[in-house]
Amino acid sequence: MTPLLDIQGLSASYGRAQVLFDISLQLHPGEVVALIGRNGAGKTTTLKAILGLVIARAERLAFKGQSIAGLPTYRIARLGLGYVAEDRRIFTDLTVEENLEVGRQAQRAGRSPWSRERLFGLFPNLAEMRGRRGSQMSGGEQQMLAIARTLMGNPDAILLDEPSEGIAPVIVQAMAEVIRAMKAEGVAVLLSEQNWAFAAAIGDRACVIERGTIRFAGPMADFLADEALRAETLGV
Repeated sequence: MTPLLDIQGLSASYGRAQVLFDISLQLHPGEVVALIGRNGAGKTTTLKAILGLVIARAERLAFKGQSIAGLPTYRIARLGLGYVAEDRRIFTDLTVEENLEVGRQAQRAGRSPWSRERLFGLFPNLAEMRGRRGSQMSGGEQQMLAIARTLMGNPDAILLDEPSEGIAPVIVQAMAEVIRAMKAEGVAVLLSEQNWAFAAAIGDRACVIERGTIRFAGPMADFLADEALRAETLGV
């Protein structure tokens, strides 16, 4: 099967400091790949490098068979690659419904469009606060809104950065159900996570990153079976 997102030999830098070294991974339709590592391992930088938000170079960086290397971020987004940043970046002065409208893009071929009502069915908490401003929401509610807003763009794949960080366990569980629902709709997810247990509950494959390099890539079951790897790279 042709990968939806194909990354080969990706490196990235902040100024003169190189932080990613020869990253390679693939993401297929309807698949959840978990990019797992400690804080500072290079997870967020990997997502930003894919989107052209940091200085990067790659042997191959393609989405849906098209090279996205060097494209501006807005053009990559319009191809159907969504992004939910770690800091959420919702519009705090806008209501839930207004935030969703900001993210709207046209329907993509072969996929049912995400409407506000459909999203309210997936995110019942948001349905109850559709008129509430973003500034009046908890961190977990804002995270849900950020994901819902990205889905309004009808993406084929989403880069999801640390969705479980700093939110209540009940919201983390709801987040897992949302990601499973996205997967069932054929939306692929590249998930950046420090919480390996959360990633393991929803991921099909794992990529463990340490100091800007991939230490392990394979089925999630193999990652879970390798206690020595987890102890060495994640300190667990």
